[in-house]
Amino acid sequence: MDIILFILGFTLLLGGLAGSILPVIPGPPLGWAGLLLISFTDKVTFSTQLLVISGIVAIIITALDYMIPIWGTKRFGGTKAGIRGSTVGLFIGLFFGPFGIILGPAIGAFVGEMTVKNDTQRAMRSAMGSFIGFLMGSGLKLIFGAWALWKGAASLF
Repeated sequence: MDIILFILGFTLLLGGLAGSILPVIPGPPLGWAGLLLISFTDKVTFSTQLLVISGIVAIIITALDYMIPIWGTKRFGGTKAGIRGSTVGLFIGLFFGPFGIILGPAIGAFVGEMTVKNDTQRAMRSAMGSFIGFLMGSGLKLIFGAWALWKGAASLF
């Protein structure tokens, strides 16, 4: 039974790491689920504190992944219209797969800014902020995914 749990756990850990790059896959929750499965084996004992804290961190990172592009839009000078556009672009982008999720908020921020003021430069800054926010969210997911994989692999030794 331990072998099956290890295989499933490491598959989830690898999926969690892949999810930090592929926006369709929920990376942090998968990585946490992998740690949880590995903790059910007889060979590994993760503390309850580690599992609870890493679970909370996974939830926070997942939520931030959706909020940071909107924050980036605002930080780069986007108006409320750009922020709303980024939010709408995120939700519409969900229907267009990975590229929609990556580009949706940026396109939405651009379109939102252009509807208020026909200022291409401001709209591009707003879109760039949204894209940089997306990259920051992906970076957080990558850090968590790499940590979870390292923690899972280190548990074998």
